[in-house]
Parts: sequence; C-alpha cells; structure tokens
Amino acid sequence: MRHVHFPAQRVAGAAAELLAAPVRRIGDKARWYLPAALTADFLGAAVPVGLVFEAAQQVRPVYCALGAALAWTGVQAVRRRYAARALGESRGVLPVVHDWLILIGVLAVARVVTGESTPRLAALGALLPALLITVACHKLTYRHLSAARREAQAVSRVLVIGEPAAADSLTAHLAARTDHPYVVVGVVPVGTGPLEGGVPVAARLDALAPDAPSADSAAVLGAVRSHHADLVLVAPGARIAGERLRRIAWALHDAGLELAVFPGLVEISVKRLETLSAGGLAVLRVAPPVGRGLQTALKAALDRIGAGVGLVLLSPLFLAIVLAIRLGSRGPAFYRQQRIGRDGVPFTMWKFRTMVVDADRLKGELAGANENDGLMFKIRRDPRVTRVGRLLRRTSLDELPQLLNVLAGHMSLVGPRPPLPEEVARYDEVELRRLTVRPGMTGLWQISGRSDLSWDETIQLDLSYVDNWSFTSDVDVMGRTLRAVVDGRGAY
Repeated sequence: MRHVHFPAQRVAGAAAELLAAPVRRIGDKARWYLPAALTADFLGAAVPVGLVFEAAQQVRPVYCALGAALAWTGVQAVRRRYAARALGESRGVLPVVHDWLILIGVLAVARVVTGESTPRLAALGALLPALLITVACHKLTYRHLSAARREAQAVSRVLVIGEPAAADSLTAHLAARTDHPYVVVGVVPVGTGPLEGGVPVAARLDALAPDAPSADSAAVLGAVRSHHADLVLVAPGARIAGERLRRIAWALHDAGLELAVFPGLVEISVKRLETLSAGGLAVLRVAPPVGRGLQTALKAALDRIGAGVGLVLLSPLFLAIVLAIRLGSRGPAFYRQQRIGRDGVPFTMWKFRTMVVDADRLKGELAGANENDGLMFKIRRDPRVTRVGRLLRRTSLDELPQLLNVLAGHMSLVGPRPPLPEEVARYDEVELRRLTVRPGMTGLWQISGRSDLSWDETIQLDLSYVDNWSFTSDVDVMGRTLRAVVDGRGAY
C-alpha cells in the first residue's frame, strides 16, 4: 500500500534545522500583527459607513461610523480573534463571514433601538468592505507567519511522551509539515526501545509504572525545564495511559504547564470530533463523513446552478478560446477523455485542447521523462503542449468545459481529481476510497500546489476531502481556488 512515509533522515534533518535556529515561541509573533488587525478592522468598518451615511444625509454619520467600527472590533474581540494564539493563524474565509453576520445582527438591534433610518441595502453595502478588508489583512498575516514558521519563529516548543514507535510516528508527522506551530524539542520514550527520529531524548520512563508515582512526574518535569518546553504532547499506549497518565497530568498542571493528548487520529477535521464522558472516561466521538442530508442537497444544488450560470456567463470567453485554439494549431478545440467517476463509473470528461492532436500516441515515448513519483504522468515542460495550451493551463481555463460534466452530474464543482482508468486499475484499497464521492473541477489538490504535489500528497489531500467535506468547506475551497489560479503555482 502506498502511503505518506517520513524517512528517519528527513525527520532528523528537519528537527536539527529547527532546533539549531533561534526558536521563538508562539507569543513572539510579529508585533505588527495586532495593530494591523485592529487598524484594518476599525477603519474597514468606520470609513465606508461614514461615507455611505454622509451620502445618505444621515444626521449623525460620524457617530454611526464610530459605532460600526467599535461593534466590529468588539465582535472580533469577544470571538478571541485578537488573542496571540489566533493572530495570523489559518481560519479561512468562513469564520470571518460568521463574525460579520454576528455584526449584522448586533447593528440590526442597534438600528431598532436608535431609530436610525438609512436604507437597509445601503447600510448593508457599507459594512461589506469591513468583511473584505479583514479577510485581506488575515491573508497577509497568515502568509507572513507561514514564512516565519519555516525558520522556527512563533512556535510552541513541544515535548513528546510515548512508547518509542508511537513517539517516532508523531514526531515524524509534525516534522514533515510546517502548517502548525509545534516544534518537537525533545522526546520522553516509555520503555527501552530505540528511537529513530533524530530528536533528542530528554528523559526516559520505565516500561512499567514505578512504585513511586512521583518518579514519572519528576522525570517529565525535569525534561520540560531542561528543554524549555511550552507543551507536553502525549501519544498514549498500553504503557502510558490510565492512572499513570492522570498523575503526570496532575504534576504538569500543578506546575502551570500545558498537556495535550494525541488520540491516534490523522486527517480528521475537528468539526467531526465530539468529546463525551462515560462513567468518568473521556471519550472522543468521531462523526461519520457527510453522506446524505441537507448538506448533500445544498452541494447538488450549488453544482447544478453554478454550472448552468457559469456556462451562460462564460459563453463569450468559450468562443474566444475556441478561436484561439483553432488558429494556434490544427485539430479540434475540445478534447474528450475517459475518466473514472463516483463508485468507479467511467464518464467522458471535456476540456479545451492544450496539446497537439497526437499527444496520446506520443505519451509512450515520453514515459521516461515523467516527473511525478506516482501513477500520474506530469512533465513540467511537456513538448506536446501548444503555445495557446500553455497559457490555458497556466490560468486553468482549459478546465472550464468541465462545467458540462458538472451540469450532467458526472462531476462536482469541488472534489478529488478525476483519475484516469489506468490509474484506477493500479489503486489499492486505500486509494479506491477517493471514488466514494464525485470528482471535482477544483479541490484541495488545486489550492495546495497542483502538479507540484507528490503522489502521496495528492492521495492524502483527496482522502482528507472524502472524509471531512462539508458544504461550507466547499465554498471555502472555491474562494481559495481563485487565488491559486491567479498564483499559477504548480500549473503545467
């Protein structure tokens, strides 16, 4: 089975690079994040409201502008958007929209109380820039923070406790990615087994719980202090659970330190997790993936309506692209190819032709030049691509005819990449899970790097979508697709 693997040397290298750098903790984020967020939120609400209310001849436009700005920053403060842990972190567009809808509700109540009479649509339009400016400011700080974290800035120093295999696996997973604030600075293995991750051993606990429970606590607290850890992350196992883990938690909390427990789940959205209590036991419930109900009905409606409206509005662009393709090289303007859809059902996918007419025949001759490490065939400078085709691929305009497939129900606007039959023929049981939902015109694979992704990364993103999709996440992916298309990274 093909899965994402984290070789020991890769983990050791990543850990050494991070630990050698001057690590700055999560509270040491750039000082301009908070002033920038406050200024953007305050002015983003105050200025448009003041201008609109002045134009509408509202008797107190300045007071209305000030009230809107204070309400917007107040909503964000109550929602803890200005906390050090939240500033710059990835939260997408939808949480900001949620905050904005709360703002609308707050100001609607204030409007009734004060008797303010500006036309409703004008007042609503005046508040829209606040939403857009806040999203733009968030994107700016997130990109800056992501770059800083690649140099071990604004992170949490983490001490991992667990049996050697579990500790290695957890450390490897964290070291292989940079979209989180955790830097593992030490490991406390339970038992005598060897560690292969390359992270320093801060202490070692006996395989069996000691007669004096304070021995575990003393070892862990000593490791925390010697490595200046901010958080202790436990990978539970048979040798570190129950009463033993409970006593370690007491010691850490009494010392004012944080404890987190890794439940062994990966690529599961927190939206699907629910904490329960049963007879004094802490239970983590994992909700099943969305398969039916209101969200699936909304997704189907969005697909059909979006595809229909898109085809109508983009018809002039379709005509221009068809003319450019026909004038640029001989052959038809459209390209049809068999792909595999939901539940393994084949369908004919439509695209604008971006290659020479005998591209499929030439593919065999270029097999040795494939730059993808898995089942997909990708070449960065594919000689079969025409000049017009290169532009269409760079801008993803070649994908637009797939709106016909969405309208016909073969595809969705958002979903996994539609695979070729020869790829599916070589799938294992894990990869076949991609086929439990309709493939999409865009998806996590497109907003995360497209052709620059490895095969394992593509599979993991698709499986994550299959397990965790929701209607709101689809809307968020469509919004982030525009940025990915403009950026053009990984499109060839």
